[in-house]
Amino acid sequence: MLKRELVAASAEPLILALLARGESYGYAIIQDIKARSDNQMQWTDGMLYPVLHRLEHKGLIKARWGESETGRKRKYYSLKKDGHKALAKHEEQWSLVSAVLAGLRKEKYV
Repeated sequence: MLKRELVAASAEPLILALLARGESYGYAIIQDIKARSDNQMQWTDGMLYPVLHRLEHKGLIKARWGESETGRKRKYYSLKKDGHKALAKHEEQWSLVSAVLAGLRKEKYV
């Protein structure tokens, strides 16, 4: 399992990246992250929905109510234009952090 701080720091860019692939809803986002992380990241409703609300408040995503296949109401989220820009910025920043970490790891074995 990842440390809570890393999960919190990565939540916004991961949600934006998932929504860049298409519209989704809370439970599906939680399950997608769980599957993609090989069960190493197990998000909860209490962790996800505040981030979704914050992203919506920032104007990065939008939400709409719709019906699921079972006829139940469900809130669907999708990326807005500013969300794509924010995702690009996050990707740039995470790439830099990853490159620095990889460089430090490489120096360790030189």
